[in-house]
Amino acid sequence: MKILVTGGVGFIGSHLCERLIQKGHQVWALDNLDDFYPQQFKEYNLQILNRCGKAFNFVKVDILEFEALRQLCQQIQFDVIVHLAAKAGVRPSLKKPAVYQRINVEGTANVLEAARLTGVRKFIFASSSSVYGIGSRIPFSESEPVRTPASPYAASKIAGEALAHTYHHLYGLDVIVLRYFTVYGPRQRPDLAIHKFARLIWTGKPIPVYGDPGKSARDYTFIDDIINGTIACMERLTGYHILNLGRSDMITIEHLVRLLEQALERPAKIDYLPPQLGDLSVTCADISRARSLIGYNPTVSIETGIVRFAEWFKTDGVMLWENP
Repeated sequence: MKILVTGGVGFIGSHLCERLIQKGHQVWALDNLDDFYPQQFKEYNLQILNRCGKAFNFVKVDILEFEALRQLCQQIQFDVIVHLAAKAGVRPSLKKPAVYQRINVEGTANVLEAARLTGVRKFIFASSSSVYGIGSRIPFSESEPVRTPASPYAASKIAGEALAHTYHHLYGLDVIVLRYFTVYGPRQRPDLAIHKFARLIWTGKPIPVYGDPGKSARDYTFIDDIINGTIACMERLTGYHILNLGRSDMITIEHLVRLLEQALERPAKIDYLPPQLGDLSVTCADISRARSLIGYNPTVSIETGIVRFAEWFKTDGVMLWENP
């Protein structure tokens, strides 16, 4: 199949492109190479993808550039679009809410419309556990109403989900909404907690920990499990579906830091800070729907996953920071 992956040079996108190529698909990675984090990380991902051969194609286009999107989709005639491109981050969205709405809502509308106009059959939308918001019951279930977002980022993802459903309802586009839960692993974005903590531990600087580290917890999900779930949805599902992709295992910040200390063989210094606006204190996925529909079965424990992340960080990760 011909598959377009928006945000294809990012953390999740680059892993997805690699796996899709391994499975014999032709892949186009669309990315604007945004400077949200240091450029050497996306350049590194792109170098890896360029080694995949003729099945990989890179297109530097912004999802706000509708005509460029439409022309690309018209030229290639994609079978599937996996829409990962977004302005990421809960805390930064509090400072620039309008930017997040424009990129994540208008940009998603552009990709959906380009898909409709050019006959794309299936649209996979990368949403987030952040949509569950304030007061959601643990574990988070797809049947839970998402009406109380805690940040502009979460609100923008809810709007993206609503747009995707509209295109399914009006035009019959197959739509799968995937709510990813705290994805980590090799090549993780440097602004995300595990990578950020690792770098601070490595350089002997204090880790900022917001709220109670013994109670604040996340459902950390290793990248391989996320990619397996995403591809299974692409291969097996039609119609309209919303699925959680997580591990359904709450890991406290306190435990996470201990695992990083062990894997990096260096002690952590902690800077305890009050809770941050926009953050959820706990996330945990109910993955029973994904198990039932696509046989989703996350296999990488946090202990194994942190070791694998640390192995990457101590070689390539440190090199990228030291040689920008």
